Amino acid sequence: MSEWKAKRFWTAAEVTEAADGFAVALDGRPVKTPAKRDLHVPTRGLAEAVAAEWAAQGEVINPLEMPFTRTANAAIDKVANQQAEVADMLAAYGDSDLLCYRAEAPGALVSRQAAQWDPILDWAAAALGARLHPRVGVMHAPQDAEALDRLSAQVHALSVFQLTAFHDLVSLSGSLILGFAAAHDLKKIEALWDISRLDEIWQAKQWGQDDEAEAAAAVKFAGFGHAKRVFELADPSFSRSQ
Repeated sequence: MSEWKAKRFWTAAEVTEAADGFAVALDGRPVKTPAKRDLHVPTRGLAEAVAAEWAAQGEVINPLEMPFTRTANAAIDKVANQQAEVADMLAAYGDSDLLCYRAEAPGALVSRQAAQWDPILDWAAAALGARLHPRVGVMHAPQDAEALDRLSAQVHALSVFQLTAFHDLVSLSGSLILGFAAAHDLKKIEALWDISRLDEIWQAKQWGQDDEAEAAAAVKFAGFGHAKRVFELADPSFSRSQ
């Protein structure tokens, strides 16, 4: 028996105004989330991205081709119900941030980590008011509690849609600081992604590329770039106002 698939039932997808932002309508019928909530987003730009995905669908609906819609659904149906808990989870990355755990050897890798990661930590100290300190090895050593509190407060200040995108910026890179660097437009998203994969890139140069690992990394990078775009659309003024 073939699996049932939802088919396109509309002609036009358009952005409409809502009391709390913007919505998307299919032939005048508002789009709902899987939990049957109104799919309302905070900006016209984000609504246009969602509407474009619905407009681009063929005869059979393919959710895999609708990342903006999926992210909006996640923000409304999931993150909005546990915003503080999600913020706490992401803030906790600061105490074991990728950028703070350094190799003991070889010297070339140690130097590369310092050259690429130290400037990001310096930026965080100046821009975010939180100095995190590197450690050698993989054993956990707590960071300064005051610095972590400052980072946590900034995570908790994010809106639901920002936080939904920020979740992927942090979890995919393994770094709270790189998540903030992406949100603040510190570097191009490709450069930040490579910084997060410094160790993997180093290993590939020493021992050869693993095609399966690279394919998995490419999928993650697509998610990282998408999260950055959602963050931008959720509040276009964010990076300029900080």
